[in-house]
Amino acid sequence: MPEVLISALIIFSLRLVGVTFATLRILTVVRGGRLLAWLFGFFQAMTYVITIGWVYSDFGNWSKIIGYALGFATGLVVGMLVENRLAFGFTNLQIVSPHRGLEMAQGLRDQGYAVTEVSAQGKDGAVEILYCSVMRKYEGQIYRAISSLDPDAFITAKNVYRIQHGFWQ
Repeated sequence: MPEVLISALIIFSLRLVGVTFATLRILTVVRGGRLLAWLFGFFQAMTYVITIGWVYSDFGNWSKIIGYALGFATGLVVGMLVENRLAFGFTNLQIVSPHRGLEMAQGLRDQGYAVTEVSAQGKDGAVEILYCSVMRKYEGQIYRAISSLDPDAFITAKNVYRIQHGFWQ
C-alpha cells in the first residue's frame, strides 16, 4: 500500500477518534457531566494536535487533507452513535393518551416507573397527560411498555437534568 494512502488512513482514523471525543464532550457538557467532559476534552485535544501537525507537515498532500475531512465528518456520526449507545443523562417523557391514560399510569407504576398524571382537554376531548422522568438508558424499555399499554399514545421526550429530589429509574 503506498505511503500516501497509509498516511491518509492514519489521519482519517485519528480525526475520527478526535471528533468522536469532541461530540461526546459536547453532549456530556450539556448533560452536566464534568469529569467525563474533561476526559473527552483531553483526548480530543491530544488527537487534534497530533493530527493537525501531521497534515501541516505536508500541506500540499491532498490525500491527507481528504483523510482529515472524511475523518471529521465520520467522527460526528460515530460520536452521536456512541453517545446514543452510552445513553448518558435523563429524559422526561410526556405521554398523551386519549383512552387509556389512567390504566397506563398504573401499568407503568407497576413496572417501577414514577408517573405524574394530569387530566386535560385535547383537540378531540378529554385526555390524560402522563409525565415520567427516566434515565436515558431505559428509554427503549419504557417506549415498549407504553406501546403495549396504549399503541395510540402520543409521546414526546426532552433531555432534562436533576435539580432537586425526585425518583429516577
